[in-house]
Amino acid sequence: MTPLVLALLAGAVAGLSLGALGAGGSILTVPALIYLLGYSPAAATTASLVVVIVTSVTALVAHARAGAVRWRAGLVFAAAGLLPAAVAGTLSARVPEAMLTLVFAALAAPAGLHMLRRRTPRENGTVSGVRAAGAGAGLGAVTGFLGVGGGFLAVPALVTVLAVPMSAAVGTSLLVVTANALVALAARAHTAVHLDLALLPPFLATAVLGAWDGRRLAAKVSAGTLRRVFGAVLLTVAVAMGATAVL
Repeated sequence: MTPLVLALLAGAVAGLSLGALGAGGSILTVPALIYLLGYSPAAATTASLVVVIVTSVTALVAHARAGAVRWRAGLVFAAAGLLPAAVAGTLSARVPEAMLTLVFAALAAPAGLHMLRRRTPRENGTVSGVRAAGAGAGLGAVTGFLGVGGGFLAVPALVTVLAVPMSAAVGTSLLVVTANALVALAARAHTAVHLDLALLPPFLATAVLGAWDGRRLAAKVSAGTLRRVFGAVLLTVAVAMGATAVL
């Protein structure tokens, strides 16, 4: 396949995951940019933030129209992660690329295992301010450092920490992801990272279309089936990236 075709296909898969699950899109984007399109790890994590922002906003609009976004809870959760996202985004430019790849693989593996789990997080009737701030800060740091939206962490955290029902957790996570990614991208603005603008637009275009379709797919296919499919993909990606970083 040509690089253009690979960019179109990879973008569609990433967007579909983000739109359907509120998670998985960005953590698939980074390895796709590295191994399919030839981006360096530093460039891939930066470009991923661009993709995350645009596709998350697209999917957020679709979920908001369906009334599936808890705006107040999402903004509170996101606010705790803004500073960590900015700091981690600045520090990531100083980390060796092999280490960045290894850390990403270490994060992708448990994310894949989490998606493979059949049971969903239990909704918690009480909300701890300290736990909410800690979860939001951790998510922001992950977004800034690795260039991933962190939806795979945001969805269960919103359910268990902020008592957001599962029916609204996916849409609300997109709000959190967008805010953190915007701050992380701004923190990287001064870094001298070259982005291949020939392949990023087609990747982004199909990611946007996939994100829009993902919302409709979520209404037709069970969440468990979608999670298992993307969980298997994430585990495969984690093993491949870990082997690359070590060898």
